Amino acid sequence: MSVGIRQNGSGKGVTSSFPILTRTDFSKSTFLVEIEHPVMAKAARPGQFVIVMLHEQGERIPLTIADFDRDKGTITLVVQAVGKSTREMQLLCKPGRDIYAMLGPLGIPSEISSKTKKVICVGGGLGIAPIYPQARAFKEAGAHVIGILGFRSSNLMFWEEKFRAICDDFIICTDDGSAGIQGLVTAGIEAAVKQHPDVDEVVAIGPPVMMRACAETTRPYGIKTMVSLNPIMVDGTGMCGGCRVKVGDEIKFACVDGPDFDGHKVDFADLFTRLQRYRPEEAEAMERYSESCRRLALAPDAAPSEGGK
Repeated sequence: MSVGIRQNGSGKGVTSSFPILTRTDFSKSTFLVEIEHPVMAKAARPGQFVIVMLHEQGERIPLTIADFDRDKGTITLVVQAVGKSTREMQLLCKPGRDIYAMLGPLGIPSEISSKTKKVICVGGGLGIAPIYPQARAFKEAGAHVIGILGFRSSNLMFWEEKFRAICDDFIICTDDGSAGIQGLVTAGIEAAVKQHPDVDEVVAIGPPVMMRACAETTRPYGIKTMVSLNPIMVDGTGMCGGCRVKVGDEIKFACVDGPDFDGHKVDFADLFTRLQRYRPEEAEAMERYSESCRRLALAPDAAPSEGGK
């Protein structure tokens, strides 16, 4: 686990900040930031995540590591602006600015076994980013990699060339049929299994409803299927208990026992319920932040409050 320390004027150690080097916007709500953090880039493994704080009063936000470059010393995160804190990140995360704090890498790295000879890596929505390092790792381990990516439409597609460079077979699925197969990623899985009945493993990352559908698609075939869970998380070290999930007959904590779990054993109904738990509080925080933004728009000379207060 890596944290940074710098010295302030009093000589006391404080949390380091981490420079944002580049930013790429994929859509109106999804964007990528590349952050300088050489120590974490050296330690990161596929499947792990970080917790970031945008500023000193910011919320702790868990984000899966989408990529890492050990030579450049960078960590790549892909963020979808859906709530108060991620929308604030969308507004403020630009090259030249810093991330106030970044904790990680957290979680158990994905198991990349050399015994896996043929694997299907499925990414949907925001899950397309974190499935990339897993697909790359399987390729480096000598596996035949089949990549399946799902988008709502072709205009929302990203990283196609990155995936084509590491995948032996590559399938795109779009809801509207504007690219690849029209339909869900499950249609891509069915097509891939039909062509490759000797698939050893499926790895799926995306919205919970998508991951459940992938697990149900592979269940009749008896194909090992791993999913990456995204329950509510606070500290990321197993202390708060907020990220508890039911897997088979056991209670697990996604931050320290995962985030990867056997998709055929995950209780997705329980996960869906827990994901709804703080919706009223999230809506209230978003309204307060939006009101703060409206006030600033009416008074452009006022100093912005990064905490949205």
